[in-house]
Order: sequence, then C-alpha cells, then structure tokens
Amino acid sequence: MGDCCKTGFRWKVSTFEGKETKIAGLDTYVVGNNKDVAILIIHDILGWTSPNLRLLADHYAPEIKATVYLVDFYGGEIVDPLTMRDPEKLKRFDVGAFLGRHNKATRGPEIFAAAKALKGELGYKKVGALGFCYGGWAAFQLGAKGNDLVDAISTGHPSMLEESEVDNLAVPVQILAPQNDPIFTPELKAYCNKVIPQLNIEYDYQYFPGLAHGFATRGDPNNLVQKKGLERAKDAVVFWFLQHLHN
Repeated sequence: MGDCCKTGFRWKVSTFEGKETKIAGLDTYVVGNNKDVAILIIHDILGWTSPNLRLLADHYAPEIKATVYLVDFYGGEIVDPLTMRDPEKLKRFDVGAFLGRHNKATRGPEIFAAAKALKGELGYKKVGALGFCYGGWAAFQLGAKGNDLVDAISTGHPSMLEESEVDNLAVPVQILAPQNDPIFTPELKAYCNKVIPQLNIEYDYQYFPGLAHGFATRGDPNNLVQKKGLERAKDAVVFWFLQHLHN
C-alpha cells in the first residue's frame, strides 16, 4: 500500500441512517433491518468511521435488502478523513508504520470473529463480505475453501492481496478493478483473470477505464468520469449481492 491509499475526496454528508453497536466485541456501524441477509464491510485505510463508507452502507442496506455491518478493524485507531486532502496530515501519515500495527496476523482473527458472529450468534442465513483497498485481502480470506463463513464476496481495488489467497477462493467473487492501480497491479489482475475462471465459482470482473486506486470509496463526485465510476461500482455491488444472497 502507498500514498494512493490515503488520498481522495470526502463526500458531503451530514447525517447517517445507522447506529453504532458492537459485534464480536468490536465497534460497529450497522444499518438495515433484514434478519436473514447481512453484508460485512471490511474498510479501506480510513477505517470504520469513514463518512464515505457509512454513506455507502446507507445505500447498500435498502438496495441489497440486507443489514450492513461496518466494523472497526483498527483497534480503535481513527484516521482523520481530512487526511485525504490536507498536505500536512498526508505527510505525517506513515502508511508503512500504520500497516505494521494493523497487519494480517493482528487483524485477521478479528475479521474472522466478526464474520463468525454474523453466521453464528446473530443467525444470518446469508452473509456477503465487501472489502475495499485494505479490506480486499480479508474478503478473499473469508471466502477461502473450508471456511463456510460467507456466501459471496466483492472487492474494490484490493490491497495486500496475495496469489495464494486467490488460489484458495471458494465462493462467488466480484472484483472492481480500476485501470490505474499500482497496488492491484496489471500482473495481479492477470493472475486473477487466469486462475479464478478455473476455480468453478462465479466470477464478475468489472473494469473501470480511466480510474485509479481508491475510486470506489474516495472518488471525486464533482468529476463526471469519477462520478460515473462511483455510481457504476455501487450499482455493480448491489446487483452482485442481490443475485447471490437472496434465494
């Protein structure tokens, strides 16, 4: 992960429709009232308080007909959304050190615990995992062979994704892939497009020409090209989960 993960635009929103609660002992933003279908959002580098992600959650809940959970997987550490546009905050935000605190070994068990809570103690019949940027690797891990934790996954411009995580996938997967992405590289895109069709699972690869890493959660809604990409990405996620989480 690099500077492209911490830049972008904060969308204008003053109120949200959900509430804060806890699942698996973790702070959580939840919206929606479907008792059978849940979506677990694994956040990007800006974390569970990101206004952009909460706004997306507010859209997903009624459109997917699901209860949406946006969980804190940074152990209470909050990233100021102004970091995206403030040069001084950007300069002080050390991505490497941040990821050292929130590496896979540390946060993976929490992510798995949240998914288990949705299917277990909360009793959802169908669960989807949606990972953006930082959350991309985690969505793939949740959908791995033998886990039986989620029924489908979607990921936008995934970061920290390894080939072995692609190899182990066992549930339907959707990838939102921008043209320009130094993290979800052309080589890794090609690997996904070669391997996943051989895994005997449904696969939806959505390509976004002219757009860059972070577009689906931090794109500029005042830029017509980026706005179209934002809307198309949101609609693609909705259609994907409607297909795979409702009988």
